[in-house]
Amino acid sequence: MNTIEEFNEYREKMNQKILSQDNLVLKRIYNIDTNAYMEGALDSRTKELLGLVSSMVLRCDDCIKYHLLKCFELGFNKTEIFEVFAIANLVGGTIVIPHTRRAVEFWDELEKQK
Repeated sequence: MNTIEEFNEYREKMNQKILSQDNLVLKRIYNIDTNAYMEGALDSRTKELLGLVSSMVLRCDDCIKYHLLKCFELGFNKTEIFEVFAIANLVGGTIVIPHTRRAVEFWDELEKQK
């Protein structure tokens, strides 16, 4: 099993487990998250880039992987993604570098699956 499959399977399994508890607050949070990335005044592509840079600055590797997956699905290329990495490192500082390394590794895995 590869990194991408492992990530997707774990995320799906744990989301199901969490949502199966029928906690209204958690369900609403998940719903808001889903709805926030839908088309609006900003298109979904822009919102995914915002999500990616925010996740990098906040240093959330799972979030980075999720947004990289979405960006890949939306057709972003490596050059565009590296510009996002540059902004995230500028805003977040050198503490973001280890997360950038893992993000590059994950992006490479995505490209291999083309």
